[in-house]
Amino acid sequence: QVQLVESGGGLVQPGGSLRLSCAASRNIFSINVMGWYRQAPGKQREWVATITSSGSTNYADSVKGRFTISRDNAKNTVYLQMNSLKPEDTAVYSCNARILGLTTYVYWGQGTQVTVSS
Repeated sequence: QVQLVESGGGLVQPGGSLRLSCAASRNIFSINVMGWYRQAPGKQREWVATITSSGSTNYADSVKGRFTISRDNAKNTVYLQMNSLKPEDTAVYSCNARILGLTTYVYWGQGTQVTVSS
């Protein structure tokens, strides 16, 4: 079992920055993939970024060059640095952890609201 707790959301003006944190209840070194997803009102949840246990990262085209995902294994925390925020980035951002094996285990946090508005 892995409990994930997100923090760092809030209200920011267009062009501003926020850093989201996802704290895990256990050592994340053994978690194969951790990522961020978001869901805007009236829309389906979409993938934002992922980072593997080896540090490889991938980003959705909509955030590439603006967002950076990172992980601190010592703190059991994954971050999402969001720069040059746009109103269309407004959504609930959720952290995800996947443990791969004969059975894949998937865990989600409760989400944190990010609102980009002037």
